[in-house]
Amino acid sequence: QVQVVESGGGLVQPGGSLRLSCKASGFMLARYTIAWFRQAAGKEREGVSCIRSSDDSTTYLDSVKGRFTISRDNTQNTVYLQMNSLNAEDTAVYYCATDLTFDTTCPIPSYAMDFWGKGTLVTVSS
Repeated sequence: QVQVVESGGGLVQPGGSLRLSCKASGFMLARYTIAWFRQAAGKEREGVSCIRSSDDSTTYLDSVKGRFTISRDNTQNTVYLQMNSLNAEDTAVYYCATDLTFDTTCPIPSYAMDFWGKGTLVTVSS
């Protein structure tokens, strides 16, 4: 059964850091492009970051460039999102997703994603 499960969310103060994990099961994560999305209350879902399978090339939402870093550990079948210098605008539910298509170029729009996790909540507040 194909599945991705996010973890690592929580409450953090402005300026703090969190590392989110996206654990894949039922498929080899190394073969597929993985992306992180987020959805804040009352807002549309937006793409945050993406990592391509073949060359680990990455893309980022402009507002997180220089603060967030996406990476993968194929031995753990896991993709990470390191988030630094968090601010209130980063508060959202964060999802990882894949289109389960070999080596798709980043970024991938949300409508093209076939498999989603249930999300992990990140709250940035003092």
